[in-house]
Amino acid sequence: MIRRLVADFGGVYAANALVAFIFAASGPVAIILAVGAQGGLSAADLSSWIFGAFFINGLVSIAFCLRYRQPLVFFWTIPGAVLVGPALGHLTFPEVIGAYIATGALMLALGLSGWVRRCTEAAPMPIVMAMVAGVFLRFGTGLVHAVRDDFAIAAPMVVIFIVLSLFRQAGRWLPPLIGAMIAGALAIFLAGSFDAKSHDLLVLAPPNLYLPAFSWPAMVELVVPLAITVLVVQNGQGFAVLSAAGHRPPIDAIAVACGTGSMLTAFVGSVSTCLTGPVNAIISSSGEKHRHYSAGVFVGVLALAFGLLAPLFVRLLLSTPPAFIAALGGLAMLRVLQTAFGVAFGGKFALGALVTFLVTVADVAIFNVGAAFWGLVIGFGISWLLERKDFNS
Repeated sequence: MIRRLVADFGGVYAANALVAFIFAASGPVAIILAVGAQGGLSAADLSSWIFGAFFINGLVSIAFCLRYRQPLVFFWTIPGAVLVGPALGHLTFPEVIGAYIATGALMLALGLSGWVRRCTEAAPMPIVMAMVAGVFLRFGTGLVHAVRDDFAIAAPMVVIFIVLSLFRQAGRWLPPLIGAMIAGALAIFLAGSFDAKSHDLLVLAPPNLYLPAFSWPAMVELVVPLAITVLVVQNGQGFAVLSAAGHRPPIDAIAVACGTGSMLTAFVGSVSTCLTGPVNAIISSSGEKHRHYSAGVFVGVLALAFGLLAPLFVRLLLSTPPAFIAALGGLAMLRVLQTAFGVAFGGKFALGALVTFLVTVADVAIFNVGAAFWGLVIGFGISWLLERKDFNS
């Protein structure tokens, strides 16, 4: 197994994995920090949360990538984390953790029942990909904003990416995303834009263990919305981008993994586990399909290190200019967005896909459930009413 993994690994997959990991460890981590500050969590609580989100989910990711030979990386639900912020204003952290555990048990039961796969396979792919396009669109616009806001950092990254993509021989020696990252790092160094706020970097992050509290208010407010964000919104993104790349993700097994992972990470204070869309999109965006899993394994290994040294990596990444992460993520998402738009608007269910895209981009939450879910629901409803022939053909 190790010999095959080493043979399947290579520069392209290392580059994609590194960019995907940097994406996961930057903006999404900042969301955790913001949610924790809003909810009054301590630094120890946040370190423990980040440990669970990366270390435990990293183990799950490595196991699934090796077992299924597919890029199956698991992290945490970002919309779910956003849901938790307001809840911490009137619920205790142990009550929220109890809701995490109940959500995990619900997802585990649904995965074992086989219902998740049947529901997912019944969803029209153009509508699902329109939702993916709507969610990922902000990465493309973020790239444009990065060039506007910090030209000296983002523009060299874009130029090097284009040059290495144009001259394919050079691109094989130095993958475009790695070239863009190196160009950005050099620009940051020359501009003196790296702002480390502390010299005390080498700090381990021992996790806390929490005793959950189960209350009806927490169950009613959090369990169903969290399960929806994982199984429909987050996992839906992951299934769509992996299917578009030619993979066949094991849907029910992934639901089981999300349920089990959610219960495990809950005890150290982490929000529910999900199949990540953006990370899996990046690591499956280039290279040979049968070797993509090696990039997923590398992401999992990096996640283990990040979980153990969370304060170090958080401090380093937050010390780089925001334009660096925005430009890197945007460049990584270009091909993914191209595929998403092509599938969404290239044939059947075009009107439903358009409505899904618009509702998702509008980003209006209803009943504390994110716009991506409502985009799917409303777009499917429009297609069912006005594009009935597409369901029958």
